[in-house]
Amino acid sequence: MSPDAVAPPPLRLSVLDRSRIREGGDAAGALRDTVALAREAEALGYHRFWVSEHHGVPGVAGSAPTVLAAAVAAATSSIRVGTGGVMLPNHRPLVVAEQFGVLESLFPGRIDMGVGRSVGFTDGVRRALGRGKEDAGDFAAQLDELLGWFRGAPSAHPGVRALPAEGLRVPPFVLATGEGAGIAAAAGLPLVIGDLRDRPKLLAAVDRYRAGFRPSAWAPEPYVVVSGTVAVAGTEEEAARLLLPEAWAMAYARTHGAFPPLAPPEAVAARSMTAREREYYEAGLRGHVHGTEERVRAALERVVAETGADELLVTTSTYDRAALRDSFRRLARLAGLRPPSGGEAG
Repeated sequence: MSPDAVAPPPLRLSVLDRSRIREGGDAAGALRDTVALAREAEALGYHRFWVSEHHGVPGVAGSAPTVLAAAVAAATSSIRVGTGGVMLPNHRPLVVAEQFGVLESLFPGRIDMGVGRSVGFTDGVRRALGRGKEDAGDFAAQLDELLGWFRGAPSAHPGVRALPAEGLRVPPFVLATGEGAGIAAAAGLPLVIGDLRDRPKLLAAVDRYRAGFRPSAWAPEPYVVVSGTVAVAGTEEEAARLLLPEAWAMAYARTHGAFPPLAPPEAVAARSMTAREREYYEAGLRGHVHGTEERVRAALERVVAETGADELLVTTSTYDRAALRDSFRRLARLAGLRPPSGGEAG
C-alpha cells in the first residue's frame, strides 16, 4: 500500500443473543445470562449487542426485545444495543416507533432498530397476536409507516405524532427473509442477512440488494451485515461440541413442532434419534463456522471476501455458558478487537 493510500475501515464484529433457555434452567436465568453476555461483549470490544423476538417458544426467553434491550443498555455504557429484530408484522408501527423513541431518549446514540418481516411461529401464536401469514406481505408498507413516524410525516395517520420518536435518528436495519433484501434496497436501509450455510443463496441476495439500492436519508450507500453461527475453541472437537445443543433443538422443533431448551452436548451425543430427527440434526451441524482460532480466522476471511460484508453478526447458542463466553473471547482475539477506552475484558 502506498503512503497516500487510505486503509479500509476495520470490519465490525457484533453479537446477536436469543436468550436461549437451558435444561434445568428457566427464562429468568436466560434473560440474566443475556445481560451478562452483553457486558462481556462490551468489555471485549464488540460493536453491537442485539436481542431477538420469539413468541410462545419454550426454549427462548426473549419475547419482548425492546424491553430486554432497555435492560441491556442500562447494564452497559458504550456498546450499541438493538434488536435482531422486532418482527414488524406482529406490531403496530406507531407502537414500535414509540418504543424505540423511548430507548433512544434514555440511551442517546446507542440504539439500533432492527426489524424483520416474520410473523408468529405457529397458527396459535399468530391468532394470539391477532395476525396471519398474509401480514408479512405488507412489510414494505409497514416499514414505510414506521420510518414516517420518525420523520414526523406519517402518511397513514395525518395529525398523529409518535412521541418521543419524532425527530430522532434511530438507525434502522432490515433483516432479510424472502423478499427482505429487495425491500431494504428500495428503502435505502442497511441489510442484515444470513445464514452462512447456504452461501449461493446468501450471495445472490446480497447482489440483488446492492444492485437495487437507492440512497436514502438513513444510508447513502449499501451496508451489509452478514449473520451466522461462529464457534471457537481450543480444538476442532471442542468447537464442534458447542454446536450440538442447538442442532438437536432445531431437529426436535422440525419433527415435533416445539423448540425445546438446550440440552448438554453429552446428552445430545448419546441420544437415540429417529431417521428423520437424525437427518435434521446432521443438517443443523453443517455449514457453520467453527474450529480453532486459526481455522475460524481463515473461514471468516473467506466470508468477507465473498460477500463484501461491512459487519459480521454472530449468533452462537450452546448449553455451556463458560464455553460460550470463551468462544466470544477467542473470536474477539482473532479479530483483533480492542476493549473500549477504560474497559477491560476480564
